[in-house]
Amino acid sequence: MAKIGIFFGTDTGNTRRIAKDISTLLAFGLAAKPVNIRNASVEDLLNYDVLIVGTPTYGEGELPGLATGNATESWAEFLPKLAGHDFTGKTVAVYGLGNQKSYSDDFVSAMIYLYNAFKQCGATMIGGHSTEGYKFKKSKAIVDEQFVGLALDQENQKELTNGRLEAWLKTLQPAWA
Repeated sequence: MAKIGIFFGTDTGNTRRIAKDISTLLAFGLAAKPVNIRNASVEDLLNYDVLIVGTPTYGEGELPGLATGNATESWAEFLPKLAGHDFTGKTVAVYGLGNQKSYSDDFVSAMIYLYNAFKQCGATMIGGHSTEGYKFKKSKAIVDEQFVGLALDQENQKELTNGRLEAWLKTLQPAWA
């Protein structure tokens, strides 16, 4: 079985595309096929020692879900299911998509909800990322002066995505080496 599980929430498909890119960049067989969180159970996540989880940010820093106008359930409906589950011994990295121009006051803020939920369940959180190279006003996803995960802006900095992904994944490698 693959060592890494990749789970994402999406409505438009951008976060799914990044999940597929991550899977492709990792060595063959290292990661399982990415799964939309609406098709997953908590037990599915618990099957992996390392998780890479991704989310877009909606509106004023919200997770995707039915309340934000998604056609199907997503992270907003899934995260409450984590309550009471133990992720001790699991390692989790977060990536998030946002638009630093149109949503400068809440750029990639939804990442903090994934970060906090898994951390509260005992997971070891990795993958913090520098805020350098971004132009935004505020983000809830900043802890200790860095993003809690990889921040990506497919609208305004798409040309930087591949380089950011490759560099970020190299920092995560000790988790599965």
